[in-house]
Amino acid sequence: MPIIIFTLYFIFSHIGLYLFFQKAGLDGWKALIPFYSTYLAVKLINKPIYWVFVYYIPFVGFIVWVGIIVELLKNCGLTSFKDHALAVVLCPFYFSYLGTKADIKYLGKSFMDSYKKPKSREWVDAISFAVILATLIRAIYIEAFTIPTSSMEKSLLVGDFLFVSKMSYGSRIPNTPIFFPFAHHTMPFTESVKSYSELIKLPYARLPKFQDVKRNEAVVFNFPAGDTVALERQNETYYQLLRDLGRARVWNDYEIVARPVDKRENYIKRCVALPGDYLEVKDAQLYINHEMAYQSQGLQFNYLVKLQGGINSEDLLKRDITEVYSTNVPGIIRMNLTEKNLAYIQSLPNVEKVEKSIKPLGYYDDGRFSHNPIFPNTDTTSWTEDNFGPITIPYKGEVVDLTLKNLPIYERIIRVYEKNKLQVKDGKIFINDKETTSYTIKMDYYWMMGDNRHNSQDSRFWGFVPEDHIVGKAVFIWLSLDPNKSFFSKIRWNRLFSIIHSDDDAYEDRIQK
Repeated sequence: MPIIIFTLYFIFSHIGLYLFFQKAGLDGWKALIPFYSTYLAVKLINKPIYWVFVYYIPFVGFIVWVGIIVELLKNCGLTSFKDHALAVVLCPFYFSYLGTKADIKYLGKSFMDSYKKPKSREWVDAISFAVILATLIRAIYIEAFTIPTSSMEKSLLVGDFLFVSKMSYGSRIPNTPIFFPFAHHTMPFTESVKSYSELIKLPYARLPKFQDVKRNEAVVFNFPAGDTVALERQNETYYQLLRDLGRARVWNDYEIVARPVDKRENYIKRCVALPGDYLEVKDAQLYINHEMAYQSQGLQFNYLVKLQGGINSEDLLKRDITEVYSTNVPGIIRMNLTEKNLAYIQSLPNVEKVEKSIKPLGYYDDGRFSHNPIFPNTDTTSWTEDNFGPITIPYKGEVVDLTLKNLPIYERIIRVYEKNKLQVKDGKIFINDKETTSYTIKMDYYWMMGDNRHNSQDSRFWGFVPEDHIVGKAVFIWLSLDPNKSFFSKIRWNRLFSIIHSDDDAYEDRIQK
């Protein structure tokens, strides 16, 4: 649908080009010939021939088209910012309207040679061009992101600044094309003012992709459970608040907003399972398709460490052991450790015992918890983050049998992601008012998990990630700042300009010997 809209935009815009060709003494029909019309337009405005080739590069070509429109208007003596802005934004209408006005004549090179643009206008035009170009690059090609939490440590660190390729998996057409530049969902310097308009909403579509999402790649995606948000408590999911506090209190105490897919929070996790994969977690060990899953060297788990005496915090920092927590039991601390750092801790003479923290099946069923925080967040399973599944990741075209027991697994797919009416009446399942015992999946889904397995809110808590939520592939760390240090010592020099891989090459051994 978005491709159709853009195509219609350019087709109807060429009606205006037809009229302006006639004003310039050219045959109007030549404006309707692909390539040739672009060549003639570029010649009319006296611009370099490479404009013709750049015009046909997806989305970058739009900038060339804007330039052609503006320059054509200037060649006709129309130099006001109002005319230029309206002709670009409302091109199929306003550009064509100007072309019908008999008092507008093509003046050409003689006028352009005598026309001198005011300094203020030069600044406005330069800034406008820079904003348009940067916005297109962010939306379609590549965007900068920051790692704000430790959920991917020690593979990606808090303070890493990344470039994310949106072209790798196919650039997603924005659902909300009207938005304030360089803002995600909230206006700068505000806490609740939306930075976008839903006046125009486009359905999900992507440009052609370079590759499919692969297992173990670091993927940026829009948070699936972020479709509804309590503005005052955005670090917690709306659905978790409902389970904790109840609907009446949440809606009474907080401002609740709904967000379109492309304006939900951006998350980064490792894609551990693809559509159709069979997934299971046993005692914190991930299995994919019945085989032990790949484990990066940056993967870490939480351990209980029993000590005699203290431990040198400087030595821990040198080995990049940064997550150390006290407990209520004297002599026992908690640590998040990679396999290599685990071996170091076990080698210390004052360490008596190291035990991995494992939540067994049924951990959340013993009455201490008001609900199960683990997907699908019901009492139909006894799963925990360390013992989960088995579960099969849904794929496009899959026909799943529906029962009251497994419905919670697919409920959000059916109702929210694929926008169906779902009801249960008298023990029977109805989709779009029709009784059914099966459902055909409409999209591919993925399973995302953080490398910091015991400190990551991921698919184990909120489920599948739909394909229309995928933003891009993390490819490059251009800067890394350690939040625990100051001034120039903050810079992690060994991480600058490093490529993010999906295998062990990505992990930097930062242990100082």
